[in-house]
Amino acid sequence: MSLHSRDTVPERSGRLSRRSFVGYVLGGAGLVVAADLALGAGPAQAKGLPIPSLPQIPEIYDLNDFLTHCTLPTSGLIAIHIDERGDAHFALPRMEVGQGITTSTAMLIADELDLPLDRVHVTLAPARPELLFNQLTGGSNTTISTYTPIRVAAAVARKALLDAAAIQLGALVSTLVTKRGVISDLLGNTLSYGDAAALAASPETREVKVRLKPVADRTIVGTPQRRLDALDAVTGRKRFAMDLDIPGALPTMVCRAPDLNGTAKEVRNQAAVEAMPGVTHVAIIPTGVAVRARTFGQCIDAVRALDVAWNAGTVPGRSADDILRELRRAELPLAVPKLGATTVEGDFVFHFRSGSALEPNCAVADVRDGSATIWGGLKSPIDAQSKVAKALKLPQKAVTVNVVQGGGSFGRKLFSDAAIEAAHASRAFGAPVKLMWHRADEPRQGRVHPMATSRVRATILLGSVATFEQRHTSVSTDFTHGLGERLTAEVAALPTGLANLGFSETIFTLTQEVPYDFGVVTQLLNESNLDFDRFNTSSVRNIYSPDVRCANELIVDQLAKKLKEDPVEFRLRHLKSPVVKRVLRRAAELGEWGRAMPAGTAQGIAIHKEYKGATAVLVEIDCRPGTVGRKVRDAVTGPRVTKATVVIDCGLAVNPLGVQAQMMGGFSDGMAQALSYGNHLVDGHFLEASWDNSAYTRQWNAPLEFHCEVMDGDSTEPGGVGEAGVAASMAAVACAYARATGTMPTEFPVNFRAPLHFEPKPFVPSVPESPTNGLDHVS
Repeated sequence: MSLHSRDTVPERSGRLSRRSFVGYVLGGAGLVVAADLALGAGPAQAKGLPIPSLPQIPEIYDLNDFLTHCTLPTSGLIAIHIDERGDAHFALPRMEVGQGITTSTAMLIADELDLPLDRVHVTLAPARPELLFNQLTGGSNTTISTYTPIRVAAAVARKALLDAAAIQLGALVSTLVTKRGVISDLLGNTLSYGDAAALAASPETREVKVRLKPVADRTIVGTPQRRLDALDAVTGRKRFAMDLDIPGALPTMVCRAPDLNGTAKEVRNQAAVEAMPGVTHVAIIPTGVAVRARTFGQCIDAVRALDVAWNAGTVPGRSADDILRELRRAELPLAVPKLGATTVEGDFVFHFRSGSALEPNCAVADVRDGSATIWGGLKSPIDAQSKVAKALKLPQKAVTVNVVQGGGSFGRKLFSDAAIEAAHASRAFGAPVKLMWHRADEPRQGRVHPMATSRVRATILLGSVATFEQRHTSVSTDFTHGLGERLTAEVAALPTGLANLGFSETIFTLTQEVPYDFGVVTQLLNESNLDFDRFNTSSVRNIYSPDVRCANELIVDQLAKKLKEDPVEFRLRHLKSPVVKRVLRRAAELGEWGRAMPAGTAQGIAIHKEYKGATAVLVEIDCRPGTVGRKVRDAVTGPRVTKATVVIDCGLAVNPLGVQAQMMGGFSDGMAQALSYGNHLVDGHFLEASWDNSAYTRQWNAPLEFHCEVMDGDSTEPGGVGEAGVAASMAAVACAYARATGTMPTEFPVNFRAPLHFEPKPFVPSVPESPTNGLDHVS
């Protein structure tokens, strides 16, 4: 059984109401229902009074509105199937990367269908080109855009089951009761969902009108639930791409150039490497030299043994300071001149940082004559299908792309480079491959958050903030995945780079806002690197917001200081949104804002409004010498965040426990980006190689106390949470650092100019030896 949904409005207006929906019982074998939403779119000095600001575009129409509206035309192609046992099956056209969407999706279906949660089975849909813009995982949009279609599909299924049961039991539908997959009449007669599904199957597609279950009748949605895949994840039973048993697919790795994006000219010792133990194939592919062997250890040995002549990379000899000079030349001017004591401003630099996920970049490929099959963690599988087809010169329909659950993404898996590499290697070898990047490959040749500057200038007039300007200048963010399908991806990849810039400007405009009444407010983006192939960038988690909000909130603190106001009270007085005020007040209350702190320690607080919700973060930081200089083996220490309080209003929280987990992960991201996590570009390549060089948040950096409260929002619709915790966390840590040290930080991470905490690994060979001393570090 499959279902479609469509938001219906009163007939007098020609629209559907918010409570009445249309769906379809689809023709064919079994009971299949689907949702159709094509008609459902609708989108201190003396204290001066806050000067109202005109609404910015995201206050009226934001990125989530745009992404959701893009999904509407094909929302009816997403189906729920009820099997002979009465279990529900749904192939989610998004990618699970640890954010918990398979669990929250199952909760929506189970609640609407009156099924136990363990009888709902959510898998990941393969690439389906007919879905167009409806198979892109990003922008914290999954639950926002699928919430109503999934519920309507489940409601249509339930109605179809009830209609079939009414005939079978000889009862009125209004007298039937559903519970835990069983339908009962007033006399105690029952019919299982499985039996009802067989009776409900329809040979032709028919329209069905349904009403969704009232909020008061829900028993699962809104309750904290453990992830359905949690046990498999912690016991090693969960299957990722490298766990798949694809016949004949052997481990494959790539020897990469010493320079960023360098390419191979010649392999000088190919025959000798092919003769090494376990090695089956060696071949040049566009990104390096691919090696296939019986084990990954043998692949590493072969990669290290290769003698390759390399072409230069895309930024030969360039360093971070060279790129900074490029950014300075591209900066747009500020409109309001600096006016002495009435001006508060800041000039901030945000360095490259890796978008690596915990799971190495990987994919499986089996390329045969005239066809290819790919398995991988892909957040834009239609685009991956298109790009693999283009690389192999095959029609798109000849390429099958299977989406596998991934171990993290941070925007990384919007890009299909591992799948494309695997396809190239499989074709070159004439054999299936299980390709995996080495840990050293990712920070050096993988996707990075683009380097950027952000200049902010605010003007105070008679105790009020009269103007607030921001000019954000960035190395190009690669949006050549488009909206997840071929057309927009091809447009974004046009050679001049102007089309990609158009995507960047659109994303920036639809996501960035200054949520305060600060008079005349402007925020503008410019990108310096129109040739976006020079750096491998991506829309790393939360895209522009961490840098933009960090700069903004630091200046907001400076404005409060200038006007001799408490930072929280200043924010509350100028914030436009009641929702943001609410989370800020609660964070200040829970985190005990304003409590006495020892010298060298301080509190910091920041807010962020995006994804149909709001987040406030309060932290306490210890910047005293004894803490900063603490010694931990093989660790990057520095300032220690000792306490963090996160409050979020994300509208309807489908799974509050999942929201808390997302906030903890987002906080770890934001703190790392503020204090320690960055890539050093030197002489045309990044120095970091692997996680031991990249100073992401570790246990010894994590707050001793962490508390997250998910507020009951007024909205009956869910907001996004996958990225919502990053920006406010980075900004709060930066604000706390400024208060503890007495100096506003202007370069991030704050330790970027400190001596390297590691000795850079060699660039030739491109990967280090496999570790052999792991047991030495087990206590």
